Amino acid sequence: MIPMLQMILGNCQLVLDKVSDKKKLLQALLLLITGLWLVGNSTYIHAKAIVAQLLLETAWSETRHDQEQVKPWPWADTWPVARLSAPHLGINHIVLAGASGATLAFGPGHLFNSAAPGQSGNVIISGHRDTHFAFLENLKHGDTLLLESADKQLRHYTVSRQMIVDKDKQPFIDYDESDQLMLITCYPFNAVRAGGPLRYIIIAKPDPVVMT
Repeated sequence: MIPMLQMILGNCQLVLDKVSDKKKLLQALLLLITGLWLVGNSTYIHAKAIVAQLLLETAWSETRHDQEQVKPWPWADTWPVARLSAPHLGINHIVLAGASGATLAFGPGHLFNSAAPGQSGNVIISGHRDTHFAFLENLKHGDTLLLESADKQLRHYTVSRQMIVDKDKQPFIDYDESDQLMLITCYPFNAVRAGGPLRYIIIAKPDPVVMT
């Protein structure tokens, strides 16, 4: 059932790229996953996650084209603000505005008080260790990260530091820090229970030469 579902929704993405009235097609997809919920909860959850990514991709594309905030679905309290990539790991995530629990369920979130993607300053993005930010465990010193902003600026960053801190004992977020990208997730990655005090942090410095 799941492989067939992936194939169907994969084809839907191809259709989304071609049709003009994307909203009607997306509404049809939402009806599809509602029907799958009646069939089985596990199938519904998987379908919901896939459809959410289609909606996010569409919202990101419209955001870049129209240069205005586009919500992925009408009741969303977030919107795409950037795309984060780790090319050598095959990672490509849409970054959402804010870092609430509801937002992080669908993708990495940009902390509002930090520098905006595409601007100089400390850009801070957080994500869940067992989903979108699981790849942080595999990042090494010298690895390249790409951050594309909604206004189509692409900045290249190089990983310069990895650290583990206890949020209850050591302040680790400095919004006024110099120009850098900070990625934050919970630690350890294989923890059975979520919500512990440890945080795994990646610090990456911008490449001043490669920036468009």
